[in-house]
Amino acid sequence: MQEEQVIIVGAGPSGLATAACLNLHSIPYMILEREDCFASLWKKYAYDRLHLHLDKQFCALPHMTFPDSYPRFISKEQFVSYLDDYVSHFKISPLYRRCVELAKFDEASKKWIVKARNLGSGEVEEFTGRFLAVASGETSNPYTPEIEGLNTFPGDVLHSTLFRNGKAFRNQSVLVVGSGNSGMEIALELANHGAKSSIVVRSPVHILSKEMVYLGLILLKYIPVNMVDSLMVMLSKLVYGDLTKYGIIRPQEGPFFMKVAYGKYPVFDVGTCNKIKSREIQVLPAISSIRGNEVVFENGKTHPFDIIVFCTGFKRSTNIWLKGDDYLLNDDGIPKPSFPNHWKGKNGLYCVGLSRRGLYGASADAHNIANDINSLL
Repeated sequence: MQEEQVIIVGAGPSGLATAACLNLHSIPYMILEREDCFASLWKKYAYDRLHLHLDKQFCALPHMTFPDSYPRFISKEQFVSYLDDYVSHFKISPLYRRCVELAKFDEASKKWIVKARNLGSGEVEEFTGRFLAVASGETSNPYTPEIEGLNTFPGDVLHSTLFRNGKAFRNQSVLVVGSGNSGMEIALELANHGAKSSIVVRSPVHILSKEMVYLGLILLKYIPVNMVDSLMVMLSKLVYGDLTKYGIIRPQEGPFFMKVAYGKYPVFDVGTCNKIKSREIQVLPAISSIRGNEVVFENGKTHPFDIIVFCTGFKRSTNIWLKGDDYLLNDDGIPKPSFPNHWKGKNGLYCVGLSRRGLYGASADAHNIANDINSLL
């Protein structure tokens, strides 16, 4: 059994940020990570053209800014390089290939007991700590919805975590399922490489440019969210026009309100809208069923496809392994307490980066957690 003051589950940006903040307080910790590297989503499971959607000033982790040479909107490669430097600078050494199977608070010892399977040896190892920080991320387990007849589809079916670029898809008919930022960007990548690109847009969605969002984030410091949202919608209408005839409807609620209330991001347009307007990307309604290579949509129409890419997000894993917590996280792994008190549970339990507030929110959580633990020691 290994013991440390703090056990961090997850070595993504949230876990790394927490480790760095604890490091500055000289608080001992350990990180358990199920993959064979830190920031595995960025290093192994992200498409090539991915950039951070927010200006770099909102995305730096605690106690280390981005290099001045970096552009405003940072590429995947640049962010990974920054994380490499971050881990080296703060001497962060996660225990890799440790898949947490159980975490529970022991009333007798007043400590957390964490059991993790060593994916190398197959053995279950036990760790104890006074504090437990859940940093397993909003994007821990790729989610593919159940669709009637999906098992009859003869072509390739992949989740966005397995998509790299559009080079291999030229002249193929590809259906992208999911109209978040990954879906919109992958549909664009496919169209740019000569694929016949279609995207399923089931729900109303806000489409904004990165510059609009930057302006909105600055204005939120000074004026109420409803006023900022009104401006965002007005700017979106001016730039993108009425997209209803292309199959895209704007929500009734504003983009920043929806982000806070439901964790639903607006789409940051990087060229997809023009492709939709030129009909190079076809917008389709929700899928009803699949019959072989024919996909049946809710409007009754059918279209044949060679490949389906699911950009349908992720599920959290905490409901599987975190036991005895009825206060901090719900069944979907999202904090129950409302912002800004979402990061602290009971008996030394914390969560970081689960409030659907991106890297900026994860950094704030890491600061709060380290300061709180420091005050209790």
